[in-house]
Amino acid sequence: MKISSRHFRYAVFLTLSLFLSVSCIYAQKPCQPAGLLCEYLANPLGIDAPRPRLSWRLADERPGARQTAYRLYVSTDSAAVEKGDMWASPRISSNDCRAVYAGKPLQPFTRYFWKVVVWDKDGKPCPAPETARFETGMMGMRHWKGAWISDTRNTALQPAALFRRVFETGKKVRSARAYIAVAGLYELYVNGNRIGNHRLDPMYTRFDRRTLYVTYDVTAQLRNGRNAVGVMLGNGWYNHQSTAVWYFHEAPWRGRPAFCMDLRITYEDGSVETISTGKEWKTSQGPVIFNSIYTAEHYDARREQPGWHTPAFADTAWKDVIYRSAPSQHIVAQALHPIEHVTTVPARTIRRINDTTYVFDLGRNIAGVSRITASGPAGTVLRLKHGEQLRADGRVDQSNIDVHYRPTDDSDPFQTDIFILSGKGAETFMPRFNYKGFQYVEVTSSRPLTLGKESLTAYFMHSNVPPVGHISTSNPVINKIWEATNNAYLSNLFGYPTDCPQREKNGWTGDAHIAIETGLYNFDGITIYEKWLADHRDEQQPNGVLPAIIPTSGWGYEWANGPDWTSTIAIIPWNIYLFYGDTTLLADCYDNIKRYVDHITELSPGGLTTWGLGDWVPVKSVSPVELTSSVYYYVDALILSKAAGILGHAQDQQQYAALAEKIRSAVNAKYLDTATGIYGKGLQTELSVPLYWGLVPEGLKSKVAANLAKRVEQDNFHLDVGLLGTKAILGALSQNGYADAAYRLASQETFPSWGWWIVNGATTLYENWPIDAKSDISRNHIMFGQIGAWLYKGIGGILPDEKAPGFRHILLEPHFVKGLEHFEATHNGPYGNIVSAWKRAGNAVVYTATIPANTTATIRLEVPAGQKVHTTAGGSGDTYTVTAGQYRFEIK
Repeated sequence: MKISSRHFRYAVFLTLSLFLSVSCIYAQKPCQPAGLLCEYLANPLGIDAPRPRLSWRLADERPGARQTAYRLYVSTDSAAVEKGDMWASPRISSNDCRAVYAGKPLQPFTRYFWKVVVWDKDGKPCPAPETARFETGMMGMRHWKGAWISDTRNTALQPAALFRRVFETGKKVRSARAYIAVAGLYELYVNGNRIGNHRLDPMYTRFDRRTLYVTYDVTAQLRNGRNAVGVMLGNGWYNHQSTAVWYFHEAPWRGRPAFCMDLRITYEDGSVETISTGKEWKTSQGPVIFNSIYTAEHYDARREQPGWHTPAFADTAWKDVIYRSAPSQHIVAQALHPIEHVTTVPARTIRRINDTTYVFDLGRNIAGVSRITASGPAGTVLRLKHGEQLRADGRVDQSNIDVHYRPTDDSDPFQTDIFILSGKGAETFMPRFNYKGFQYVEVTSSRPLTLGKESLTAYFMHSNVPPVGHISTSNPVINKIWEATNNAYLSNLFGYPTDCPQREKNGWTGDAHIAIETGLYNFDGITIYEKWLADHRDEQQPNGVLPAIIPTSGWGYEWANGPDWTSTIAIIPWNIYLFYGDTTLLADCYDNIKRYVDHITELSPGGLTTWGLGDWVPVKSVSPVELTSSVYYYVDALILSKAAGILGHAQDQQQYAALAEKIRSAVNAKYLDTATGIYGKGLQTELSVPLYWGLVPEGLKSKVAANLAKRVEQDNFHLDVGLLGTKAILGALSQNGYADAAYRLASQETFPSWGWWIVNGATTLYENWPIDAKSDISRNHIMFGQIGAWLYKGIGGILPDEKAPGFRHILLEPHFVKGLEHFEATHNGPYGNIVSAWKRAGNAVVYTATIPANTTATIRLEVPAGQKVHTTAGGSGDTYTVTAGQYRFEIK
């Protein structure tokens, strides 16, 4: 075809225009550092870390984008950060996007500003467009000025205590910070305003060994002249008055709630005044007449004291506070994502049972609280009973969640708030110091009342960890399984991972390590896990033994612990290392892992151990505890060996690598038939657990995997596993050539399966495979949640590389499973967003991948016989090594 000169000139014009447009885009969006964090938090307030971790990402969409060097500046002067009066690092040739502060010693109560300059792939410097900041807190016990105060030592006293103090400011305030440490729970008020949006602060710890404090900026709440600060204290886990099987009411730390606070005011003239807790404070009791983190909260609106937290309130009837000893000598900053009311959940339906009883349905199962607004005569008693299921008559049924409660009388009903009206028009109640697990709320009144659907609203509460992952597929049930898994995970994240938000709220170790990958693929949870592993270190016995629930009152050292459960001490730090590339938690826990492994070795010098709970809640077949526990013993020893190598402990690396091999050999010698490639009786758990965790000899992997696939087929592609088996089975299949079988197993919609729960209305995961089981039937458990991680790994193929952890080098090994038309997984790792997506186009499969700036990836594709890969990516065959950018592969 002949092209005219006019057309040619037009084509040149379009080409130049496109070039100029692209150039403008890059001019407007140059390479720059983004997402600056300190200790994995955005602009944190009140941290104690003497050498905080500073991290960033490279925002650069150009193909092959990478960082070749960086320089950090830290200053006390926001207008001259580049002077680096605290630290100006040298230009460091590295693609690391995290550095540890190495400047002058940080001082308490000080705001620091920081910037990073990076050099891009072309060697051009790219400064961060914005200045980040962090502010130190107490930085040690010696800087506290306040006394620990309470209202009484009587732990049986039920009403929550109120505390107040009035003070004056006669000069202009530059800044003000409240530092508050509490044994129990609290709400803080300044001049009548509730401070912050956190819930259930401080986070639960072993109070007598470590207590957390929180820092607030209260500058805007102070005024010239008279000011009032008020505190309401709740029991939390510190003064557990409800009685259940775990003996929290007998906890060695138990006491009436107490607190210590310093309100540090800096004036414009540079002077500092601290308003501290002491004998100047007054106390009284308020309308919260009972509160239990385990059961519920009772509120008598007739006992309200309006304005109690304001300067004008007359507190002549209030009494003096008493001094109390500090709950521990280790009071440290709470540096983690807080619990919040994250999602508002309006009632979907309301059913009127009679003129005093209504049942609200949220349409989904959550952890959190409900808020009710009602009107009635003074003294009218409303009881809000929360549950996960209904009886045949439409009323709330708690029989699946109250089995471990041991009440001494009927004054503390399970998951039932009590609200007594004052008779002053429309009144609203929402618990402050409690949360529950529920879908339904049954409201009963001592007098007839009228309620509408809008009368009750619920709030989904959890640690507000940022989402970092997403799954989308052509199978609606799989999508709902992923959503239900995340809902169950978040419902069980309250400053520590729990098993369920209703029956227990316990930090079960087994549930948590099973779900660690699911959590980290979907959420930025490092701050929660670092806090919880500190709880592990607090609870570990000198001989290395850990309890089954952490924190604990002392229960769990004698039952349900062992390597299959308490391997959290090794597995969680290792996964944090894989997902973040950060060795801090491994280093902090190294001696603890070592003590734990050494203790198992003392108990089981031959390499096999029977210490453990086993494959908990199996469908029907029971696998040997010795097999599964010994596998986890192997995993712990192997992680310890790898950690030793990473941290520079060469002798330990060799010693524990040899121990791991000894355990592996002992397991295989007893349980593996090398002729048939079958472990034990050939049950799903027996085959999948050694295969998934790497105990199978290399030459027998294909035979064992084939046996597992055959066993799954014999079981009609349905699960026959318990907790430990569900961790392993999908990955054992997909990693060894049987991804289609794994997907058939994962996508089942008949009993027993995840899909069976979904098609029967589940919005969270359950504790047992039968919906009508007689025990172990919480409807909001995360213990079977490994499927959430498997979707990223087993279909999307997004895997961390332990040789370049933190997704600095990404392994992409997607599986184009039969039964799906399209699939997309995204994971926003430390370096940016990773995308692995594929769709069918006739007989072809189109695969697309996004590799974030400053990373590389190895992509391995499944290419059926007779087909080829068509791509613009360099390389050929089925394996490609690529740099940052977007890639398209067509397999046909």
